[in-house]
Amino acid sequence: MTKRQVPQVSQLREILRPKPFVWNPTERRLANAHTIADLRAIALRRTPRAVFDYTDGAAELEDSLRRARRAFRDVEFHPNVLRGVADPDTSVTVLGERSALPFAFAPTGFTRMMHHEGELAVAPVAQRENIPYALSTMGTTSIESVAKAAPGARKWFQLYVWRDHGAGRELMDRAWKAGYDTLLLTVDTPVAGARMRDVRNGLTIPPSLTLRTFLDGATHPAWWFNLLTTAPLKFASFDSWDGPVAELINALFDPTLSYEDLAWVRASWPGKLVVKGIQNPDDAKEVVAAGADGVVLSNHGGRQLDRAPTPLELLRPTLDVVGGQAEVWLDTGILSGGDIVAAMAQGANLCLIGRAYLYGLMAGGERGVQRCVDILRTEIIRTMQLLGVRRIEDLRPTHATLR
Repeated sequence: MTKRQVPQVSQLREILRPKPFVWNPTERRLANAHTIADLRAIALRRTPRAVFDYTDGAAELEDSLRRARRAFRDVEFHPNVLRGVADPDTSVTVLGERSALPFAFAPTGFTRMMHHEGELAVAPVAQRENIPYALSTMGTTSIESVAKAAPGARKWFQLYVWRDHGAGRELMDRAWKAGYDTLLLTVDTPVAGARMRDVRNGLTIPPSLTLRTFLDGATHPAWWFNLLTTAPLKFASFDSWDGPVAELINALFDPTLSYEDLAWVRASWPGKLVVKGIQNPDDAKEVVAAGADGVVLSNHGGRQLDRAPTPLELLRPTLDVVGGQAEVWLDTGILSGGDIVAAMAQGANLCLIGRAYLYGLMAGGERGVQRCVDILRTEIIRTMQLLGVRRIEDLRPTHATLR
């Protein structure tokens, strides 16, 4: 029979070790975020529903986004053992320059709507972490302000072709002069996708204070206080807009976009050119032949055409037709370091993350973006080590197979 005894105070002292209290509320929130899903949950609590849904949602029934995430979940990893995985190297070469991690911050529009710091909370993290940051045409901080905030960061500029080509040329000139070395030309948005969450929420840019948003704002006073006490929310690259997002896209973007426009952009931009929004291998082959240095397999995060192809599943066929003539990048559905490792194993040169860091931004500004990077880095390293791989370059398709 087990003999019992009364526990001594000294014994309790050894096992009762409460965490030290963190006085800063942002740091306290972020300390409890161990995955991107945790950051998403915090973001949901911290921002008005219409703003959260703009980031979180996709087009129509959102099947494209669900399929992209399911493709990553269905990946099967195949570990090797006894490989010596101390001091893993997560760096990759992207368009001739080294990046410390195999992902970059994707271009996102209306970023100051998610958090009042906006792009100025993201670019400094990119600089600290030595990863690229792409500023969107639809950004809410100017090309020059982002360059000043992160002079040492590798900066890219994302361009939509507008009806007014003169405005696009001016943006390219400004970006090049400000030190942006790569242009991401987005080609999957001739018209706006049917983003039904935005339609149902009545989302406008800037957000309008209807009775519904007023009541929602009552539960998110910090967000509204920051919005109303900082510089007015507006686009940095063109005159302000007051209306639904879809109407803005349809008013500005050129639905006649063609390969002639691609040739014009290639001739106008002196740096590297990457075409974003490729959704089949044949198009990838053609844009590379037209002078692109890289392509991004992307269905715009599921936000344009619902039931569009899943980028991860397009990767191997696209690599086959491109044949090493250009880099092939990937986005959509990436919510973990394991997802990134899977994409790199399948042959991607780089991943772009959007929602992941926006969840961090909504959860805690610049510190939230940093937390996103910390989470992904930890997951990438752990996944590589458990696979028996010490360098990103050593990943092979046999390490991560699609079901």
